[in-house]
Amino acid sequence: CFPSGLLGGPPKRQALCTCSGAPSLSPLAGLLERPVLPPQAAVDVVGYKVFVSGRSGVGKTALVAQVSGAEVPSAHQETPGIQTTTVFWPAKLRESGRALFFRFSFWDCGEAALKRFDHILPSCLEKADAVLLLFSFADRASFEDLPRQANRVAAAAAASQSSGRAPLQMVVGTKFDQFAHSDVTEGDLSALGHSVLRVKSLAGRRAGLSEVAPLLNGLAEHLWRQDQADAGLLPLDTE
Repeated sequence: CFPSGLLGGPPKRQALCTCSGAPSLSPLAGLLERPVLPPQAAVDVVGYKVFVSGRSGVGKTALVAQVSGAEVPSAHQETPGIQTTTVFWPAKLRESGRALFFRFSFWDCGEAALKRFDHILPSCLEKADAVLLLFSFADRASFEDLPRQANRVAAAAAASQSSGRAPLQMVVGTKFDQFAHSDVTEGDLSALGHSVLRVKSLAGRRAGLSEVAPLLNGLAEHLWRQDQADAGLLPLDTE
């Protein structure tokens, strides 16, 4: 659910997605420029570019598969380059009743490619609206690496974006269902100073709508609030 009350929940439907370089298509997804709606139901589309960052093996590709309705890989395989996946997510403004489609373009890249080619990280961050900083509850080293990830992203974003705002940074903890076996405590999470979105490990299956809604709702809420604050329609959230 949306914590600030600006947006209403999305209709009960499967998220529509398109993925560049996808090996196959399932009946739950199609290659679409945008969802096809009747003229009387046409809604505005708000687009955002989202870069997914994190150490190798934390679940970046698995996360993108979850939110796009694809089957989550059962084994880790390094992403060889940049993969982009587009997800349309419907929502309604509570105050006005206005319906919107959020168009998220997720950019996922393997750590090996980022280290090997200097141009890849600036490309991923060029005109990016948000960065998801991932760590795994099953890998404390990935949690301790978050400050380095955040600093690397901030420095590269400042260099690649000559004007405009810095991308919004959000922290996502993957494999939350393995929390009982993790060295990452609630105290560690509180010390971050960021709210943490938590997702489960869904290897070998597709995520249900209720499993991806908290992440997509949270992402939509934060980006929409930031846009409204930039336009002077809301006080800027300084937290």
